[in-house]
Amino acid sequence: MCYSTSTVPKLLLDFLSDVKRISFFGCVAQLYSFISFGGIECVLLAAMAGDRYVAICMPLQYTEVMSWKTCTVLATVCWIVGLLNSLAHTVFTFRLPFCRSRSLHHFFCDIPPLLALSCADTTVNEVVVYTAGGSVIIGSFMLTILSYIFIVKSILKIKTATGRWKAFSTCASHLTVVILYYGTIVFIYIRPTSTYSLDQDRIVPVLYGIITPMLNPIIYSLRNKEVHGALTKLIIRKKLLW
Repeated sequence: MCYSTSTVPKLLLDFLSDVKRISFFGCVAQLYSFISFGGIECVLLAAMAGDRYVAICMPLQYTEVMSWKTCTVLATVCWIVGLLNSLAHTVFTFRLPFCRSRSLHHFFCDIPPLLALSCADTTVNEVVVYTAGGSVIIGSFMLTILSYIFIVKSILKIKTATGRWKAFSTCASHLTVVILYYGTIVFIYIRPTSTYSLDQDRIVPVLYGIITPMLNPIIYSLRNKEVHGALTKLIIRKKLLW
């Protein structure tokens, strides 16, 4: 909700306005919040992968390992990493002089379009994106992959097909979000600025900044029995009406 709120309300306002503008400090706030919640989501997905690992590989110890205290610590770490990562990006981005144009060819304040407006050398900013941003994105992704390697090994040891499918289904929703989220983020940020195409790259942030957060409640609820029951009743009701 926070991730989408950092961009969508202003986007909707721009749809209804003839003059589409944002103040300098509004742009700073939007970039900081967007990168913050994006980073938090990255680390949170890695933490959730660890949760799935404990649930499948150590089911008898799950309640002990994933205690309320552990979950609180993990959530706190996710927020601290996300906020500090965003602070570094925001400071290094807005220390640049923007003298080429005041027209931002994007629907929100993001790093690539802002770097394109700068008339100064952006090498340091690229290094910050690759080191700080890359560490959060790639680090979280590698931890997620590592968790799933152990999960797959554990699932393959299950003798029955029903048992394997039941174990895998507990990870299906999380794995779907991981693929959608990390795939689009890596495409945007972990590549040289010389390859940026502002017209093309305006489409991709819609996926990880708007579509994926919107789909998250649906994806995570697909295994919920109450949701299944409600959807079944809705489908039956519509069939009866037809």
